[in-house]
Amino acid sequence: MEFRQVVENRRAVNFFDPDRDVSDDLLRQIIDTAALAPSSFNLQPWGLVVLRKQEEKMRLQKHAWGQAKVSEAPVTLIVLADMKGWEPGNHFVEKNFDSMVEIGMFPEDRREWFNDACSNLYGASRDRQVAFACKNAGFFAMNLMLAARDLDVDTHPMDGFDIAGVQEEFQIPENYWIPMLIAMGHFRSDKTLLPPKWRKSFEEIVVRFD
Repeated sequence: MEFRQVVENRRAVNFFDPDRDVSDDLLRQIIDTAALAPSSFNLQPWGLVVLRKQEEKMRLQKHAWGQAKVSEAPVTLIVLADMKGWEPGNHFVEKNFDSMVEIGMFPEDRREWFNDACSNLYGASRDRQVAFACKNAGFFAMNLMLAARDLDVDTHPMDGFDIAGVQEEFQIPENYWIPMLIAMGHFRSDKTLLPPKWRKSFEEIVVRFD
């Protein structure tokens, strides 16, 4: 599909076909494409918990306002945003800097500068840590939904859930914020997809305050 078609065809669907699975290979392809999303200093502070088993999805559903799509979709994802994904010593932070040295973006003697910059930008306060994690995980999640649609897979991002309940249920460490859940599968052909919702116009989006 052309990019505009992918964007226009991506819908948050409520009903998933229980007889159409999302294969492991297809899911891997979607995630690999989503991973091309931009992130602050390429720190990529995102992760996913992938739920396929019905028992696991039902455990999640009880913390997600009982939304049926959580358990009806063949795959449901818990999106993770690592609030400590900027800290010196973090495995991915170190791997990221080493990779930038390797491609010639930074010399090795810039490591301390890099760590200080990350600490000042993203670790200055709890609010900054949450913003860093969720902003970047949001880039990844949007890429994931568009990658899915390009491969004829439907999704639905969900904000209606108990974060603390989900963290406890699935033993998710405290350094992770959970910005959303994503149900993934194929829209049920016996259901009606409502028309697209209203969107802001160019004139309503572009503003100034000076």
